[in-house]
Amino acid sequence: MKNQRIISLLPAATEIVCALGLEANLVGRSHECDYPELVKGLPVCSEANIPDNLSSADIDQKVKELLYDALSIYTVNRDRIKELAPDVVITQAQCEVCAVSLVDVEAALKDYLDKPAKIVSLQPISLTDIYNDIREVASALGVEGNAGKLIEELDERVGIIRHKLKFADSKPTIACIEWLEPLMISGNWVPELVNIAGGVPILVEAGKHSPYVQWTDIQQADPDIILTMPCGFSIERTMKEMSTLLQQPGFADLKAIKNNRLYIADGNQYFNRPGPRIVDSIEILAEIIHPKQFIFGYEGSGWVKFSV
Repeated sequence: MKNQRIISLLPAATEIVCALGLEANLVGRSHECDYPELVKGLPVCSEANIPDNLSSADIDQKVKELLYDALSIYTVNRDRIKELAPDVVITQAQCEVCAVSLVDVEAALKDYLDKPAKIVSLQPISLTDIYNDIREVASALGVEGNAGKLIEELDERVGIIRHKLKFADSKPTIACIEWLEPLMISGNWVPELVNIAGGVPILVEAGKHSPYVQWTDIQQADPDIILTMPCGFSIERTMKEMSTLLQQPGFADLKAIKNNRLYIADGNQYFNRPGPRIVDSIEILAEIIHPKQFIFGYEGSGWVKFSV
């Protein structure tokens, strides 16, 4: 298995492959794979069909238009993949918007490669699923033992948070905003992460896709904390669109705003990537929700407080 050639079309999968110690086997990546740093030098095997620098509302509209017309949001460069001659291609079937989909990969590579390639497709909706995806990738690549060690290390970190929170005297409510216009609340694994980190997620159900909500829903819930973490956005990118929230009626009257508990997190690097750094995301949430009990050192890079 040591000589397997791997193409990852999913940032989380790229991180999983590297965390399993097989970064040297990666021969190609998606246009979104950017961590760890060394993968940036790999050939890029996909591209987005959405222009850069659109607003949240414009991105949402463009995505809906493409899906309505049965067009893909991403293009797979099958000629490049053929040249790279992979033994394994890793993609996902969880979200057509988040990354290159299984359907796109199968359509692009069907009867096209010079040799058969194993396609591994990931579809996580919970922390357990993410751990299982690590095991599945490890199994496909013949390094099952590495998966066991990695998951044990991740679980130890989660265990530390769970233990310390036994002594917490409160569980603040939190609105985790996954998209600004239209408003969406982070679903899938995020509610579970919030619970582990000692908070109570609002307007969402663990293990279900992220729902659209109305501003009045957030007003009515009046959460203790508001955390904006748009899918695919860095902190800097989110900063440019915070006016969308600030202009909402009654924004300044919310409990979270009055108590200076409005935050921005790097959704792109952490919360939207169901790989090993999902435990970093739990640690970020713990720092935000219970700042007196947890200091992991992510403030300033993984998250910032936003003062109105």
